[in-house]
Amino acid sequence: MSTETSSFPLNFALTPSTSARAEAAREEILADPGFGKHFTDHMVSIDWTIEQGWHNAHVQPYGPLTLDPAASVLHYGQEIFEGLKAYRHADDSIWTFRPEANALRLQRSARRMALPELSVADFIESIKQLIAVDGKWVPAAPETSLYLRPFMIANETFLGVRAAHKVGYYLIASPAGAYFAQGVAPVKIWLTTEYSRAGKGGTGAAKCGGNYASSLLAQVEAYENGCAQVLFLDSETHTNVEELGGMNVFFVHKDGKIVTPKLTGTILEGITRESVITLARDRGLEVEERTVPISEWKEGVASGQITEVFACGTAAVITPIGQLIGANGLAVGNPDAPAGELTMSLRKELTDIQYGRLPDRHGWMTRLDA
Repeated sequence: MSTETSSFPLNFALTPSTSARAEAAREEILADPGFGKHFTDHMVSIDWTIEQGWHNAHVQPYGPLTLDPAASVLHYGQEIFEGLKAYRHADDSIWTFRPEANALRLQRSARRMALPELSVADFIESIKQLIAVDGKWVPAAPETSLYLRPFMIANETFLGVRAAHKVGYYLIASPAGAYFAQGVAPVKIWLTTEYSRAGKGGTGAAKCGGNYASSLLAQVEAYENGCAQVLFLDSETHTNVEELGGMNVFFVHKDGKIVTPKLTGTILEGITRESVITLARDRGLEVEERTVPISEWKEGVASGQITEVFACGTAAVITPIGQLIGANGLAVGNPDAPAGELTMSLRKELTDIQYGRLPDRHGWMTRLDA
């Protein structure tokens, strides 16, 4: 699929919702939004066809999509998505974090899934256009945000195994409460030895629904064993750490060195992951991106060489990992241990940048309501 990045920016038309929630109803939702339960009054849609490219950019009332039963996405899973957040700063302005990185990752996912690429400029403009009408949905309470979900689907009516000639890009938004309602605390992780998330040459580096669908059975297994997330090993040897179902993993060594699995094409290139690496190196810490055998995790914790383990992703930012458990009585770490000092320090620094409490020295923040 060739890159579709017109030199002319898209013009967005607006159709205001006639059933937008009243202020009182909206404030009631924002007081306890949860995560992914409520959605704003509007959404963005942009059409793509092989003849016209990207066109018909529209901000419209939030509502169901109309899909033919033969739509390609329903049969061949040709779809991708992204996730980022809008933050309300103390001066009431609205910002987002590294949207260019999300736009570029969406392009990489599109290339892998034979979908058209939306330009970085149009991606960011779609977010600004939605905030222009739904900015009041960005909550102001501490550690809350408006979660943004851009996605792309093949919506051509065609039963044939080829790249679709008709595609839709959409953007929806959902207010999100504090991810850890009771405060950040270490979680337990389940090690699956039966299932793999992705294989060499597959779609592991793309942010597509199939990767998450393939993780769900193992995630059910994790829940059944009292764990919050599942850890996947590489599919070839089943000996090397890859990632959690939706988060990247980091190991802090007693000498201050930080280690994380290197990107091999089977691991999602997390934007939070890259940001954590940058902030750690800013502090003069050594960060190694390399193969991490699961045996290193086990032996490192037992010997005291590994002092902290954490995961990171857009939703939870940084999550301390207290214990890894698995079949045959595997138990690595202490579920009652407090969150690591460096883990929490990096989390605070990153969220302080996102919420405007620290200077943005890397130019990561983009204002959406200007």
